[in-house]
Amino acid sequence: MTTDTAQGEWVGQVAENLQDLIVRAECVLFDFDGPICRLYAHHDSRTVVDNLVEWLARQGEDGLLTADERDSADPRAVLSAVHAARPGSPLEAALEARLTEEELCAAARAFPTPYVDRLIRTWHATGVRLAVATDHAPEAARRYIEGRGVADCFGPHIHGRRTGRVHSLKPDPDCLHRALDSLGADPSTTLLIGDAPADHLAAREAGVAFLGYGQDGSRQESLRSAGVRHVVDSLGTVLRTVWAGALL
Repeated sequence: MTTDTAQGEWVGQVAENLQDLIVRAECVLFDFDGPICRLYAHHDSRTVVDNLVEWLARQGEDGLLTADERDSADPRAVLSAVHAARPGSPLEAALEARLTEEELCAAARAFPTPYVDRLIRTWHATGVRLAVATDHAPEAARRYIEGRGVADCFGPHIHGRRTGRVHSLKPDPDCLHRALDSLGADPSTTLLIGDAPADHLAAREAGVAFLGYGQDGSRQESLRSAGVRHVVDSLGTVLRTVWAGALL
């Protein structure tokens, strides 16, 4: 059996059952903003977008953005737009540095996703290997995780946006591949927890199983509309399943 065949069979098999999807994972990758925390809980993402747009205006480059991009609630949309217009430019590098500063500030005030700290510690205690795979700055994810006291559960396996490689953001599976490589993980026994359709597409491209986390109805509907089979509205459901599996 080829590796690709094995991956497809495992993903297809466990997708029939949420419990198996969770319990059979030997490695788990977490997206950062959403599954681990609300990054912009106290550092509004809309304000961050405004700050980036204002900075571009001071450089005389606000014309690079469409009206939708200026009105976006996702600061990464601004970075992606500048990358599309000026790939590899000093302008892109400077804007990305400013976004990283904003993310670091947000990480210091981010709000934890309910149950996630206990879930991380429980999975780690059972021997499951953990990593972060995010489009945000890895420094921001590391700052937040260290502040929550769970850094030892991840070790060095925190993978995020790479400077000068905006084209590698999800749905490109770049950060997933780096996480898999750093863990020495088999994609066929790895699970990604994410909250966006782009996470799902990246997981499919990398050959790993996917569990959607939707903190509200609109997020859940977005995931299901993208073809995500298993969506939970609370990581407490995942925690209980991990506990049950550990007791078998």
